[in-house]
Amino acid sequence: MTRPITAGVDGSEESLAALGWAAREAVRRGLALRVVHAWRFQPHEAIDAGDVDTQARWAREGLAEAARSVTERHPGLEVTTDVLDGGPAETLVAATADAEMLVLGSRGHGAVVGFLLGSVGQQVLAGATRPVVLVRAGDQASAEAAGREIVVGQQGDPEDSAAALRFAFETAAARGARVRAVRAWTLPPLFAYSPGSLKLLDEAGGLEPYEKKALEEALRPWRERFPDVPVVEHVEMGSAGQVLLSVAGRAQLMVVGRRARRTAVGARIGSVAHGVLHHADCPVAVVPHD
Repeated sequence: MTRPITAGVDGSEESLAALGWAAREAVRRGLALRVVHAWRFQPHEAIDAGDVDTQARWAREGLAEAARSVTERHPGLEVTTDVLDGGPAETLVAATADAEMLVLGSRGHGAVVGFLLGSVGQQVLAGATRPVVLVRAGDQASAEAAGREIVVGQQGDPEDSAAALRFAFETAAARGARVRAVRAWTLPPLFAYSPGSLKLLDEAGGLEPYEKKALEEALRPWRERFPDVPVVEHVEMGSAGQVLLSVAGRAQLMVVGRRARRTAVGARIGSVAHGVLHHADCPVAVVPHD
């Protein structure tokens, strides 16, 4: 089944930037674009906010205007629109089920910012079953110019990052871009050493060669599947979030993974994704994995 790219819009500058990003990506991948707006009737005592029919009409008209803005720039793009009745978090999470990815806007940096840290954004990122891309207001097509990379974080075993690597390679192939695969490592605490782990490290020649070998193994199937995508292997000592942010300036897209499993305290997006979403200037894709 061919899935559309879905963009959530609310008329704000950041959501329109996300819509533009989603439209360009849909054209590159040869996919349809679905534009959605989560809406629920909200009466207001202090001002005349219209009745339910009036608010519904406003929502449809705003969505249609947003869709026209992309069809004018991309005449061959198939675009559909849907006003979805319900709260934004649960509605957008549900919309990911049939989407190749969900693209949303973000207001920017700081401790209280738009989709990045708000309750709606946290719920969407933590609950989505498909990749979610966050795009900042002011994002321009020029940021996707040749020479800028798709940066992807790789952690753990090959299967732990397979979903993120697949998304990164597919995006790079569609754009004719290079992938920079980043694996960060730190010195393990003394108690983490065991005879088995020490033997593996000795066979690999030390910690850094061991990490390089792990990255090579994780990349091997994706290099074979996408032989025309150039790859830079980046292994560096430091926290994953810090190392990823150190190369964010050369990225047209940052790709990070998050575990799809829920914990005892609910769904979480993880510290690496959380840090990158705070500070990276480029769009960020958060890809769920088991």
